[in-house]
Amino acid sequence: MAKTIGILTSGGDSPGLNAAIRGVGKAALSYYGMQVIGFRDGFRGFMENRTMELDSSALSGILTVGGTILGTSRDKPHRMPVGGKLMDMTDVMVENYHKHNLDVLVCLGGGGTAKNAYRVMQKGINVITLPKTIDNDVPFTDSTFGFDTALNVATEAIDRLHSTAHSHHRIVVVEIMGNKVGWLALGAGLAGGADVILIPEIPYDVDLVAEAIRRRSASGKRFSIVAVAEGAISKQEAAARKEAADGIAHAKSKAAKQKTEAALEQIELQHAGNTLRLAAQLEQLTGLESRVTILGYLQRGGTPSAADRLLATRLGTACADLIEQGVYGVMVAAAGDSTATVPLEQVAGKLKYVPPDHHWVGTARRVGTCLGD
Repeated sequence: MAKTIGILTSGGDSPGLNAAIRGVGKAALSYYGMQVIGFRDGFRGFMENRTMELDSSALSGILTVGGTILGTSRDKPHRMPVGGKLMDMTDVMVENYHKHNLDVLVCLGGGGTAKNAYRVMQKGINVITLPKTIDNDVPFTDSTFGFDTALNVATEAIDRLHSTAHSHHRIVVVEIMGNKVGWLALGAGLAGGADVILIPEIPYDVDLVAEAIRRRSASGKRFSIVAVAEGAISKQEAAARKEAADGIAHAKSKAAKQKTEAALEQIELQHAGNTLRLAAQLEQLTGLESRVTILGYLQRGGTPSAADRLLATRLGTACADLIEQGVYGVMVAAAGDSTATVPLEQVAGKLKYVPPDHHWVGTARRVGTCLGD
């Protein structure tokens, strides 16, 4: 009997989502004779039973289209806003799963999606995930689809900003996405020839950054490009966060723990606008005019690159192969020129950080890039 697949996209949108939907769908329909049902707007649409049939017509022409034809949301199955309250709706999702006689639910998303997929899996639903995110922060996969496109966009932005920085003898600070990890800022900074790269994994000293810029200025290079991940933090902020985290871990009472948690939350809230503050600090310390460019959602949009289309398509077709074989409860990972399966419990709740000894970090240091430390 032919199998029936449900597909949803969850979390932030990312280039390559439609290519992945197409890869799963075309292989399932044409190669294996399966039926494919799409759920709109992530886990919320799954809960509300809002569907669209993913037949050959629906899958036609979407390979090069950005975003996702299914729509997406960040709603969590166990904490979903319903009627003004946060409710656990996983049981409703299980009902919808059986209502459509699904054999598996394919979830396209990043770390949060893997965690949510694992939750519904524990309720008895067969699940497979595909790693999507421009941040490249999903562990146990060589890369995530969406990363290459965003890397190209951020690199091109840095390329374009070189000319205005040079013409006006300015510091240009470019904020690149990456709240927890710095793959995108590090890669784009290297490819774009940024003079300073600041990422969350390497807390920076603003005085050292200013010193590096002053050295450039003294040698006749009267401009600097600073590529900064949105989650990059100073050494002072890193120390404050660690102190608060240690306080939570060693709190001897519930009241003490809540107080320290509130302090940590306040530190994280104060991080907002950090890039603007950094630019102002550098202007004051160097005497050079500073300008800020925040790339924001530009990095998520547009046509996916050839590399992302290829990656999403091969992960999608590998997913269809696994479904035919009855292999569930895994993430389909990129592994060299092939693919691999990773148990979902190993992926859920984990991030792939930039290691301090990663070859990109070493490369940046060798070409004289300041990393703020």
